[in-house]
Amino acid sequence: MPEFRLSEVARLLGVSDDTVRRWTKQGQLAAVTDSSGRQAVDGVELARFAVELADRDRVGERSGTQSARNQFPGIVTNVTRDTVMAQVEIQSGPHRVVSLISRESCDELGLEIGVPVVAAVKSTNVVLHLD
Repeated sequence: MPEFRLSEVARLLGVSDDTVRRWTKQGQLAAVTDSSGRQAVDGVELARFAVELADRDRVGERSGTQSARNQFPGIVTNVTRDTVMAQVEIQSGPHRVVSLISRESCDELGLEIGVPVVAAVKSTNVVLHLD
């Protein structure tokens, strides 16, 4: 089974190295010592924890606000508007998500660079809502 160094775990989960270290110290994420003597996380353990982490987010404050289960909290990094449509780009951890929405919706939501949003992915559509 593959083992992942803490920095790799952080990158895969979209959090900081310090967050991963804190989780291992608190016993939320089991760490092992790899062959080079560094802390690592077993692949099976990482998969279990990633699912648990996603379940925690679904049970959190966003629960019940959308039917979409695939939600990516992030921050707006770019907004391009024309007369009818708007292209909104967000950064969610290591993921860049782009949504095409009506300009009217973009204006009503007040979407600008720096605004925190959640991208809710349902089929081929990305729906943005304010967290």
